[in-house]
Amino acid sequence: MSTRKRPLEGVKVIELANFIAAATTGRFLADLGADVIKVESSKGDPLRYTAPTEGRPLDMYENTTWELENANKRCISINMKDPAGKEAFFKLLEGADVMITNWRVQALQRAGLDYETLKERFPSLVYGICTGYGEYGPDKDLPGFDFTAFFARAGYLESLRQKTDVPMNMVPGIGDHNVGINLAAGILAALYHAKLTGEGEKVETSLFESAIFNMGMMVQAAQYPDYGVKYPINIREANNPLNAAWKTKDERFVQTCMPDYNTYFKRFTTALGLDEMAADENLYPVQKLAENGLGVTIYDRIMARFGERNYDEWAKVLVDADIPFSKAQSWEEILEDKQAWANDCFYKMKYPNGERVLVKQPVKYHEMGPTPYNRGPFIGEHGAEVLKEIGYSDDEIKAMIESGTLYIWEDKEK
Repeated sequence: MSTRKRPLEGVKVIELANFIAAATTGRFLADLGADVIKVESSKGDPLRYTAPTEGRPLDMYENTTWELENANKRCISINMKDPAGKEAFFKLLEGADVMITNWRVQALQRAGLDYETLKERFPSLVYGICTGYGEYGPDKDLPGFDFTAFFARAGYLESLRQKTDVPMNMVPGIGDHNVGINLAAGILAALYHAKLTGEGEKVETSLFESAIFNMGMMVQAAQYPDYGVKYPINIREANNPLNAAWKTKDERFVQTCMPDYNTYFKRFTTALGLDEMAADENLYPVQKLAENGLGVTIYDRIMARFGERNYDEWAKVLVDADIPFSKAQSWEEILEDKQAWANDCFYKMKYPNGERVLVKQPVKYHEMGPTPYNRGPFIGEHGAEVLKEIGYSDDEIKAMIESGTLYIWEDKEK
């Protein structure tokens, strides 16, 4: 096992954020050794209570979503509206290298926690913020979640659906995780600069901006209205009929991806036993499809062919032909996926009621070795020890608890 020091040991991060995106950033930094202190109210982050909407029991002692976003952090629960609580927060910032927030800009300004205010007092601080729609423009103050600012506003729902159908079903966290990693990348660059020069920085991204970047290829292509089929489409009418999901005899879907039609067409159709298609000069190169209007015909013939065999049979054919493909898996299948386990995607966490499989962050380090996976903190669990570290006495901490300025979690399981 590696004894290499984790690269962010000694870095202090204050996380003033709720839900997923900013928390993902904090988790990323915590995995690398940063001391990430999450600041919550006495009620805690709303993410602590989302279990029923995810199809799992509500249990603070077995809160798998909380672990995913908040493992390896510490937590302090202070009333930021109380002057004593605000003072404690500023004392936390005095020793901090990074602050992460997803509060709306108006709320930050009212609380005196906006970047322009804080940089005067903490000039070396790296200030990371993620929002729904960005900090500028007419919609900068709208509430934003990945369902709305990421999937809907930036083109996923309107484009990635069958033309005659409703938008795809969504699940929470996808856009948030994307944004959180983007923010982490920016913070690390700014932190490197701050350590070299003593100069802080503001790093900003949003759900909306990140999603536009993700959609960049097609957003740019939309400037050429006279070429190709415009989204939303029915998949039978796609510009490239080889990038589709095919239904097998045993009713599984096989997604293939052949971005360059001309490179793959003959190899693919030959592997499927559709030799007459491979030899048809009207179907190759891809430029002829639009001229002849035969893309739908190709799609229908390949779909019919896949319906003649089960998935396992087709998987061998496609592997042998070196065709990029994958079975459309369920979440239950992912938990059993040998490839995922071989690449250390999961961690087995022990809970009072047994063991659960948790998903790890997707970046690994060869020399440093695996990062730790400590459960996410309870509300205010580390409040007393954090305040002692910044100079508060036992009597001062007791007074803050009694006044309601500081909330300390009582572990009822002990």
